[in-house]
Amino acid sequence: MVMANKKSAKASAKFNSEMFADVPVLQRKWQAAVRPGEKLPHYEDVMLGSLGRLADHIVLLRSVDGVLSVSHAGRYVQTWLNDERWDIPLSALPPDCATALTEAAANARENCRPYLASAHCVRDGLVRTFDVLALPTRSRWGGILVGVYVNERNAQYNLLDTIFSATDEGVLSLAAIRDARGEPADFQIVHLNQGAARLLMQPATELLWRRLSAGGNPLAASSVMSRLRGFVGGGPGGQFEIDSGDRCLRLGVTAFGDMLSLTISDVTALKRRDASFRLLFDNNPMPMWVFDAGTMEFLSVNDAAVQHYGYSREMFLGMTLRQIWPVDEWSVHSAALREIGDVYQSSRDWRHIRADGSEIHVLTFGRKVAFEGRDGYLVAVVDITERRKAEARIAHMAHHDGLTDLPNREFFQERLREALERGRSGNRRVAVMCIDLDLFKNVNDSFGHPMGDRLLKLVAERLREVVRDDNVAARLGGDEFAIVLAADVSPNEASAFAERLIEALSAPYNIDGLEVVIGASIGIALSPGDGTTPEELMRNADMALYRAKSDGGGVHRFFEREMDLQAQRRRDMERDLRAAFSNGEFELHYQPLVSIASDRISGFESLLRWHHPDKGMISPAEFIPVAEDIGLIIQLGEWVLREACAEAVKWPADVKVAVNLSPVQFRSRNLVQAVISALAQSGLSPKRLELEITESIFLAETEANLATLHQLRELGVGISMDDFGTGYSSLSYLRSFPFDKIKIDRSFVKDLAQRPDCGAIVRAISGLGRSLNITTTAEGVETEDQLDWLRAEGCNEVQGFLFSAARPAGEIAALLSGFAERASKAA
Repeated sequence: MVMANKKSAKASAKFNSEMFADVPVLQRKWQAAVRPGEKLPHYEDVMLGSLGRLADHIVLLRSVDGVLSVSHAGRYVQTWLNDERWDIPLSALPPDCATALTEAAANARENCRPYLASAHCVRDGLVRTFDVLALPTRSRWGGILVGVYVNERNAQYNLLDTIFSATDEGVLSLAAIRDARGEPADFQIVHLNQGAARLLMQPATELLWRRLSAGGNPLAASSVMSRLRGFVGGGPGGQFEIDSGDRCLRLGVTAFGDMLSLTISDVTALKRRDASFRLLFDNNPMPMWVFDAGTMEFLSVNDAAVQHYGYSREMFLGMTLRQIWPVDEWSVHSAALREIGDVYQSSRDWRHIRADGSEIHVLTFGRKVAFEGRDGYLVAVVDITERRKAEARIAHMAHHDGLTDLPNREFFQERLREALERGRSGNRRVAVMCIDLDLFKNVNDSFGHPMGDRLLKLVAERLREVVRDDNVAARLGGDEFAIVLAADVSPNEASAFAERLIEALSAPYNIDGLEVVIGASIGIALSPGDGTTPEELMRNADMALYRAKSDGGGVHRFFEREMDLQAQRRRDMERDLRAAFSNGEFELHYQPLVSIASDRISGFESLLRWHHPDKGMISPAEFIPVAEDIGLIIQLGEWVLREACAEAVKWPADVKVAVNLSPVQFRSRNLVQAVISALAQSGLSPKRLELEITESIFLAETEANLATLHQLRELGVGISMDDFGTGYSSLSYLRSFPFDKIKIDRSFVKDLAQRPDCGAIVRAISGLGRSLNITTTAEGVETEDQLDWLRAEGCNEVQGFLFSAARPAGEIAALLSGFAERASKAA
């Protein structure tokens, strides 16, 4: 019988070998049938003729309306398909056969070449492999016919046996042996694979049919035998672990009456990892926990988590994740959990609630783990609360003023842009107010910057009290502030708000017992009429503020289109001024100062003139303030000094020249050096130069200002106070510094003959000058009556149109000559 089986096996092997050799034969037959110039051979040339026994292995396929169907099948193929029908679609065949035929035919048709595929078919637990060779051919009726050769390639094998033999897991079966009382007492190994033999560390031949009580393997331990007896007839089964020296084995048991099926796994590495995990988990200084992937219950927490969150371990293990989430983040937390995979880390920071109710910001890192038979996630927590606070402080500092903590210019413009976008969608107006503090500079100059800074903080507090809701108050820089009224405000409402604001900011401030009083001026622009962008509204509100300041301050003004024209004119003047200086468009005119006693010219006041190439002469009252604003006045002032000294040196030695100093120029650190340079370059005696200053220089009576005056006096230069009597502290200035001359303002001279009070003022100033040995000069003398009054009151000098208007340098010689002739005739 055995010999017969061996002969049969050899015959089968030989047959399969021959059949497998049929594939290249058919491929050569197909290639030989291809005619020159054609891609495919004719069906008759390949499939008809000397196929012989191969005909039983051929199935003919054709496409009908795009669907492949069986046109003819040999007996072998019918057996393989388990179907004898013809003219049926491939979809009606067994799926494993249909898949192989479809793949081979499709590739053969697509490439116009023979195509060899493999089919793996499972029948009654046996795996059989077939070669499937598709041969595409031309049909005389048109289209392509595919002849497919099918034949089994190798010996079949049992699928389950193969799987059990190949797996690293141990698989064995035990039969229970009962004692005289009918109780399970022992077990016999009736089946096992190589994996079981390896894990039990004995050859399979020694284990098969062996009783466990015979010993020699881990299953023979009394504790294991006891557990196994408990499964017999007691339920479906279960699993447990056993220690075998330096290894740990996990047994999975399934019971079938007196039969037990065991799977054996080596979990030694897993146990070691678990021990390492426990060591890392329990003693880690970083808060960590394990939670159930399904229920979100805490399964384990380490000491660091208990300490950091403040919950006891018992409380923690009775909670779910949701209980440490803020309610407003429940949905986003839950959504994030649904999306995580085996490993994750925070894509954002989360808020967690501690036991005392405080919130912390955290980053979480986790991976999926099996914990005590449950699917869970191991999570590590990094507390970034302090980092977030620091980032928030930095972000706040980036958008807020460091001194007052009000929003800064950048943040203000951002909020203004948002308000305008909301206003456009709701057809609502937005008001912008630019605020400038009146007299703030006096506080800074008089009491120093620290006092000024404290005052700005108090101003900011009052702004916060007045500006509420969605409105925003900001500090733009210096003593400039701005407000956005984001609600739909009318002009009347904006006006009323500005009045309340001016009243609030103008109330006295108490700083270290010192009462400080300032004011505020406000410019207002309303969208959309005054602008639709932040830039337009800010620019127009700033122009309105300029008008408010020009009107004396302490008031508010709305933007008007005329202001835009004025601003344009101002910008034009700034541009022209810069060009004028480089183009040499400035010149000096000189108005004589006449000594009343000698009726002779004692000096000339130099007056700056701008001869514009298109607009003609422009008044100093128009361009001097602009020159001060754009920083050109210091250059102009130094040029005037040089020109005036250079011209005066040409005059008689007893004739002086007077030069007006701008307050901006006076505060320049280079003033004294500029005077020295002008005198040195011209050769003019310092005693022939007079410098005229206004009382505004004394508004901040600082040591630096007085030191500059004394330095000029030490040069031998005369110092004159211009417009004396118009300020509220003019007399006190005479005590601060010994002036050489005081000039009586033209406003007193104009009404000298008509108003007794003007005469009294002139009389008092002249008497004061005589008492202090200070020369008095009256400005704006236009009539003989005014001259007679001034002579009678004891004035020393006069100037005005009665004698001459200001003249160019080229006419000075004629003026001097004319006065000299008049004086000689009078003599």
